[in-house]
Amino acid sequence: MTAWSRSGADLLLAIRLTPGSARQGIGGVWRDDRAAPWLTARVRAVPEKGRANAALIALLAQALDWPKSAIMLESGDSNRLKRLRIIGGGGAQDRLVACFEQWMEQI
Repeated sequence: MTAWSRSGADLLLAIRLTPGSARQGIGGVWRDDRAAPWLTARVRAVPEKGRANAALIALLAQALDWPKSAIMLESGDSNRLKRLRIIGGGGAQDRLVACFEQWMEQI
């Protein structure tokens, strides 16, 4: 099992977000009660009026060198567990998946 999957020309990414963190970053794995892996991310923004979600998208866009407009929140608007769609990510799947796997290996 992985925290990402392909959906047509897009990639779907499962992330567990910690808002209001002292540091921003992406790295590590969290497993839910079914042992499904979720990539972990932390942002400084508070979970208020979509600020944390916007900060997560900006963080991912910068880290992946991908346009913010091509990263969309699929589910988890008010939940820590989020599914993001990276539009067109299937075309750069090898590069993006290498980033995901590197982040998941971090503690």
